[in-house]
Amino acid sequence: MTNIEIRPASPEDALLIARLAREIWWHAYVDIIPHAQIEYMLADRYAYARLCDDMADPEKWIDMAFADEQCIGFAACEICAGEYKLDKLYVHPAWQQQGVGGALIRHVTERARKLTYPGMTLAVNKHNEKAIAAYMKLGFTVREARETDIGHGFVMDDYILELRIA
Repeated sequence: MTNIEIRPASPEDALLIARLAREIWWHAYVDIIPHAQIEYMLADRYAYARLCDDMADPEKWIDMAFADEQCIGFAACEICAGEYKLDKLYVHPAWQQQGVGGALIRHVTERARKLTYPGMTLAVNKHNEKAIAAYMKLGFTVREARETDIGHGFVMDDYILELRIA
């Protein structure tokens, strides 16, 4: 496996993250959620200003994974309702199943451990079988099912997964 370097994102990386997210989302969600919802969520979650605001928030982190100086994935975490939450984890399709997601999970789990959180949560679309299988392999379990109205007639239909941290 190629050596993976993980480092914090900076505002200069925001456009790169947005471009990578667009490519990954169209690969991951095209058969899962409506195309209009993909565009809506990309515009909301990956706008330059939103990403910069997230990077400036002391209770949010965005980390990027690189191989040979090429950005191949990223993870975003936050403290939400008193829990450490993995809000985003995306790996370029060409790099999936090569340990990149696991490396990002280990990285963000170590931060949770240092911050003394006993676990980490995340939301994953109920129909994203590939991602669910990957998270389960890494030790996550289903805590609950949740539907969330995100506006404009769109709903996120997710499982909330949890990883206990020793």
